[in-house]
Amino acid sequence: MTIKALILQENPQERIVIKETDLPDLKPGEALIRIKAAALNHRDQWARVGMYPGLTYPSILGSDGCGVVEKVFDSEHDHWLGKEVIINPNVNWGDHPDYPSRNYTILGMPTHGTLAEYLIVPAHRLHLKPAHLSTEEAAAIPLAGLTAYRAVFTKGKVAADQDVFISGIGGGVALFALQFAVALGARVCVSSGQEEKLELARKYGAVGRVNYKEELWFKALQKNYPLGFQVIIDSAGGKDFGELAKMIALGGTMVVYGTTAGTPSPLNLPRLFFSQASIQGTTMGNDQEFEAMINFVNKHQIKPVVSSVRPLSEAISAFDEMAASKQFGKLVIKISET
Repeated sequence: MTIKALILQENPQERIVIKETDLPDLKPGEALIRIKAAALNHRDQWARVGMYPGLTYPSILGSDGCGVVEKVFDSEHDHWLGKEVIINPNVNWGDHPDYPSRNYTILGMPTHGTLAEYLIVPAHRLHLKPAHLSTEEAAAIPLAGLTAYRAVFTKGKVAADQDVFISGIGGGVALFALQFAVALGARVCVSSGQEEKLELARKYGAVGRVNYKEELWFKALQKNYPLGFQVIIDSAGGKDFGELAKMIALGGTMVVYGTTAGTPSPLNLPRLFFSQASIQGTTMGNDQEFEAMINFVNKHQIKPVVSSVRPLSEAISAFDEMAASKQFGKLVIKISET
């Protein structure tokens, strides 16, 4: 079967290209999904510029997707036929809930991903699309939603009436973290380098906002939150990381899932241990957390923030938008109309 897909190739001048490729035959335990919409993540752009570990060529990129099950190999999976589904992007997480196995990967390189007309995945990766969401909204959930859920719930243990700080609002994970924390009843302060993104964050429940491009921005944060934050969720790192870490409240937690601003600055270790604070790393999440995340989205009728929707033929322009940090929310690619 020949399909159209966005492919990562070993060509520095044109590392991603939209072209036709062959789809393998269906194997036991697998399902054939006609992808209706897919969404980008930063890992896709990092792969494009050669900055993601373990690059494999050629690979169909894309970890997020929503589609319709058209065929299954085993009759025991017939109940999926015709159902609109989203796909758990975990590949070989393993048996331990606290950390992935050594052969863990994410859908969309090296395993072929969702930026294609069709995708074959194990049937146990499928989940019903939340009924309150459009196809495009549902496609935006998997990777960012899972990473945010683990950061907010498992690592941060966010609770009602806590003060929570989330950096880099506008990115998919940060926006999900904001929506999840607000749904829990927390008071959330966010940061961005763009005033328009800070204003948009107000719509989704942010009660505090700070522009990290302003000189000594963390001083204003310290003034407005003298007791600090019970939970800080950071994706930036960078030169102000040490100052942000000083804002962890007594017994509080900082959860780190990225270093988009570069190498973190040194920490004030005495401040860290005298305040009984902790810093934890996280990314993605286990299969149980994925299911719990979908249940939470359904229970609270959460709608992912979609920045734009465009056809597969224009997908490379979405990569360019992500590289320029222009988006507020998820960049969605519409694969098929039906």
